[in-house]
Amino acid sequence: MQFINALIAVAAALASVASAGSVHFVNQDSTTRTIVFTPNSGLESIPDLIIAGSATANQTFPTGWIGNWYSVSKGAAKVPGMLGEVRFDGFAGATYFDVSAIVNPSDDQGVKMIFPKNSNTPVSGCQTFPCTNAYNKWDDIATLSTNDSELICLLGSLSNERKRGMVSRVSREFVTA
Repeated sequence: MQFINALIAVAAALASVASAGSVHFVNQDSTTRTIVFTPNSGLESIPDLIIAGSATANQTFPTGWIGNWYSVSKGAAKVPGMLGEVRFDGFAGATYFDVSAIVNPSDDQGVKMIFPKNSNTPVSGCQTFPCTNAYNKWDDIATLSTNDSELICLLGSLSNERKRGMVSRVSREFVTA
């Protein structure tokens, strides 16, 4: 009986590791940023994560974690900006996520976009705010879901040359009649 209990405990531990969610943070410019995590009440705290300019970092979350994060640029005050919000292992095991501009819609240097790592859609947020696929008011319907437990979060400002990939190849000459 003791062996079976130990086996069940090991299986439960492996299942929780397998279903833990993660976010792959991509810093799009040369500014070093600190990611500040805020869990929902009663859930596990996650230490701040420092990401060098033009670098990436991965954060694994506890199973069932619900909360948000925001980015603080090096040298700036630790004030919440655009929020990345997530619920891992939600209804039917899905991951729910969104970018929220409610707390500080003037933040143009923090969280930009969130999307599933393995499919690139759906996408919450945008490179230039305001946009329609982010939470802009408290009653917006903007939460997205995926069966993927791995997300990508883009941070910072992407240069015009990299935003569309065509800027440097196509001139902005307008047709005149």
